[in-house]
Amino acid sequence: MEALHVIFGVVISIAAFQVAVALNRRVHSPLLNPLLVSVAFIIIFLVVFHIPLATYQEGAKVISSFLGPATAVLAYSIFRQITVLKKHFIPILAGCLAGSITSMVSAWGLCEIMGLSDSIAISTVAKSVTTPIAIGITSTLGGVQSVTVAAVIVSGIMGSMLAPTLTRLFRVKSPIAAGVAIGASSHAVGTVRAAQMGELEGAMSGLAISVSGLLTLVLALMIHTLG
Repeated sequence: MEALHVIFGVVISIAAFQVAVALNRRVHSPLLNPLLVSVAFIIIFLVVFHIPLATYQEGAKVISSFLGPATAVLAYSIFRQITVLKKHFIPILAGCLAGSITSMVSAWGLCEIMGLSDSIAISTVAKSVTTPIAIGITSTLGGVQSVTVAAVIVSGIMGSMLAPTLTRLFRVKSPIAAGVAIGASSHAVGTVRAAQMGELEGAMSGLAISVSGLLTLVLALMIHTLG
């Protein structure tokens, strides 16, 4: 029975995403982000057919296990742009640091404005880094992991949806700056969109995932130690 649950989770996830991708290609709207639409499809399916979330998650976690290797594959794009990386190392590092600090401060500040508890605020400070790192940071700070996962997903989807529009709005001409900004703010989900914008954008976004994740972890540990 457990094997059937795993197969069910994998099949429904892939099917929902394929439908969402097809819909996005047909409509061409940033609101129809494939990840967002596929999540909505799965939620509706589980609710309509009264399927327990735990049953679905047995298969979904199999797909989630590929997140790490998929992120590591981005190293190839980074290698192809190694000359650019060496030439612009300091600006890239500064951009990642600025992104990490801005993300943490804005998340905490928004929670304070909304009157949310400290545990919720702590759980959202790592919203802009990839899930494995975010969960580790939340565990260290004593936050709620489920809130962190939700915050990471929302951050990624919003970054993916808004990245092209914001780069045009703020007239970001440099593909390096655009890539670093996307990767530092919306991790792997945003990096997929960055790669669609251009190879250099995708490579820099992939690099920003790693650098921003490390910087956010260091900053979180400093906060934990000082606190």
